Amino acid sequence: MQRKGLLFVIVAIALMALTVAPALAQDEFVFGLVLVGPENDHGWSQAHYEAGLYVEEMIPGSRMVVFESLNPADSPETTLLDVVTELVDQGAQIIFTTSDAFEEDTDAVAEQFPDVPFINISGDNYLTGEAPPNVGNLMGQMEWGKLMAGCAAGIATQTGSIGYLGPLINGETRRLASSAYLGARYCYEHFQGGNPDDLTFTVTWIGFWFNIPGVTLDPTEETNTFFDSGADVVLSGIDTTEAIVVAGQRAGQGENVFAVPYDFVGACAEATEVCLGVPYFHWGPEYTAVIQSVMDGTWEPSWDWIGPDWSDINNPETSAIGFVNGAALSEEQAAQMDEFITDLADYATNPFTPDSFALWSGPLNLQDGTELAAAGQLVDILDVWYLPQILEGMVGASE
Repeated sequence: MQRKGLLFVIVAIALMALTVAPALAQDEFVFGLVLVGPENDHGWSQAHYEAGLYVEEMIPGSRMVVFESLNPADSPETTLLDVVTELVDQGAQIIFTTSDAFEEDTDAVAEQFPDVPFINISGDNYLTGEAPPNVGNLMGQMEWGKLMAGCAAGIATQTGSIGYLGPLINGETRRLASSAYLGARYCYEHFQGGNPDDLTFTVTWIGFWFNIPGVTLDPTEETNTFFDSGADVVLSGIDTTEAIVVAGQRAGQGENVFAVPYDFVGACAEATEVCLGVPYFHWGPEYTAVIQSVMDGTWEPSWDWIGPDWSDINNPETSAIGFVNGAALSEEQAAQMDEFITDLADYATNPFTPDSFALWSGPLNLQDGTELAAAGQLVDILDVWYLPQILEGMVGASE
């Protein structure tokens, strides 16, 4: 009898497990993340990957499934359709495609999965009306972060020459490089007392978001070229950390050079002694809000361009955009950066200021001399989004 009783208990427990397991599975919410680079690149892709970890921490029962390094070098035969099919097979109920490189393919693939919401990062196909009904767009207003990055360079440069390591050329990259230029000009004049027209700001586009041997320019070589040509600060606009790595190597040889990395809050760790600061994305709160709306059944596609939380731009719970002062700034320079950021916050939160970015005001021309804004005129925020050329005074290609 004791054996029969024990056997009955074991069977009962097994049956209970079978009935409970599906319920637990139903409580789980799976979200998919498609990265253009590796999850540990100390840049763009890592910022998105850590946002996924943030979601898992903030939403009980959520689970991230990831495909990393979907790009022509690392996965040349793999399509976005292949990746999304795999993620949906793993249970993904929403897909984040985290690059403008995926914008067109996201729309095409989303039509194959009409019941799955898609969020393309940095695109605007919802805004233009080209996206299918299950695709939305999300981007952070990094223009503010690049104004800060440019300011740090303008404060620190002693040669009056700044290099900007850019990826490919499009509206996003032109406006971000141009924002850095405007910040550099302002702070070079305002804090150093230099003539902003004497400031050299050179942009080199490598051809993609990171190095692809045989396809792009080598960002290590291009950073060295900046320094060899007299620049003492290099700003990164690419996904990876070559600019700060090279600056650290050259500083180790006794050179007085600096860098401003990009994308990831921890990027200064690559070479703290030369880092002037880093503008970074914090995607976690926005990812969490989107996923929660899908779980609640309230999600609707939209185009969202999210600015900083000006009450505390480095609050990881609330701010999509932040800037961390680097250890290479002197105490005086750090105070100047704080003053500049306070001025940006005052501008952005003034209820009487139109929807615009600070320093994006006339007189301001495009690179070919075409007037972008007359004296005293603000550049409309969507004209910044669709910037057709870099700005007059910058050195480099616009197309």
